[in-house]
Amino acid sequence: MGKISIGRKIIEYRRSKGLTIRDFSELTGLSASLLSQLERDMANPTLSVLQSIADTLQIPLSSLFMEEIDNKSLILKKEDRKQIFNPDEKHVLYDILTPSPLKSNVELLLMNLKANSETYGGFSEHEGEEIAFVLEGETYIVFENEEFLLYEGDTARILPNRKHKFKNSTDKDVKVLFIKSKPIY
Repeated sequence: MGKISIGRKIIEYRRSKGLTIRDFSELTGLSASLLSQLERDMANPTLSVLQSIADTLQIPLSSLFMEEIDNKSLILKKEDRKQIFNPDEKHVLYDILTPSPLKSNVELLLMNLKANSETYGGFSEHEGEEIAFVLEGETYIVFENEEFLLYEGDTARILPNRKHKFKNSTDKDVKVLFIKSKPIY
């Protein structure tokens, strides 16, 4: 993980607005010398100073802290995929398909649900929203007291904190692709 340069981000945003450091100083109420030091990463700003800068630039405060992501990290080769499963859940396997999953607001997972099985541990519920797309086979999606049969090519939207599980009542494995949003704090 590289060092985040808040100063470089301030310069980029300031220049994109066509502001000189003197103009920026007047708008923020901060001294030009302080802004110059911040832009050169030679001073440690307080949260209130950063908030003033973000407000003036009309950007979210969090954008000043976002780490740069290099293009190579945006690619995930099939042979480099990670797989996850609950040790008690031998009939469900997930492939993580998201490059740089920790730096992403969405996650892409491929679930392989074995024949005549269901997702383990009762119902799942997540803070983020997710979309399930049936790639192969057919499966039931169960929302607490309701179940719906999904066929290959069908999509289900799962709302945040909605209890759900998947059930495969066939003799063939089922593949379901998930796109999950991650809560942003």
